[in-house]
Amino acid sequence: MAGKTVPYVFKSLPCEVLPLFFELDGTFPNHPASPIEPENMADLQAAVKRHGCDLGAAFDGDADRMFIVDEKGQIVDGSTVTALVALNVLKHHPGAKILYNLICSRSVPELVARAGGVPIRSQVGHSIIKKTMREQDIVFGGEHSGHFYFKDNWYADSGMIALMQCLEVFSEAGIPPSEVIAPIDTRFRSGEINTHVDDVAAKLALIEQHYRDAQIDHLDGVTVSYPDWWMNVRPSNTEPLLRLNVEGDTRELMEHHRDEALALIRG
Repeated sequence: MAGKTVPYVFKSLPCEVLPLFFELDGTFPNHPASPIEPENMADLQAAVKRHGCDLGAAFDGDADRMFIVDEKGQIVDGSTVTALVALNVLKHHPGAKILYNLICSRSVPELVARAGGVPIRSQVGHSIIKKTMREQDIVFGGEHSGHFYFKDNWYADSGMIALMQCLEVFSEAGIPPSEVIAPIDTRFRSGEINTHVDDVAAKLALIEQHYRDAQIDHLDGVTVSYPDWWMNVRPSNTEPLLRLNVEGDTRELMEHHRDEALALIRG
């Protein structure tokens, strides 16, 4: 759908748009319309570098999800876009509540607090997030998966509104997107790793026992928190599998604990 809406939205904006797969074709002949998988971003990354673009944007099929590529062709994940949009929203709504799901980077609530907002941590999932935003009068909510929710859009998610917010941040900064992002995106994330298991409850109990000296909560699955790294393991609602996300202050920490957790889950 972005192939239909992007030309209309951008026709009056001072941007040069280079279309990539704008033809409306529900067979998706180029690659699946799911930008959260890195392999589906490769064409966009190559085009940004080939044409010397300032940034690239990829949408899913119905354009409610959106991911960005910076001028170097590097993927900007959903956590960082959440932080960028939060910064812009807080300029217009000082002191507002900003929702983030518990898979987002620790950098998100830290940035929201520094910018004078109130970070609100949430479970994953649009039905929960929309309900929470209505109940607590939250102006914006973001997910690691590239869903971005706006009070002024009836609490619905919109990749286009998120892109406009990010463009405003980059335009006002007057420096390349990678330089805007660098002080925000300082940690290392594993991305979501799915594993089919025979006994979900037993594996969650094993994780909790192994990391019993950590700060542990059960807002959504099991979240294990240490000062310099954390992870979340949560069950799928529809399949016998566990979803693992790990973040560390260094790449080595993230990779070590990612592999450690996977050994427990898959052992």
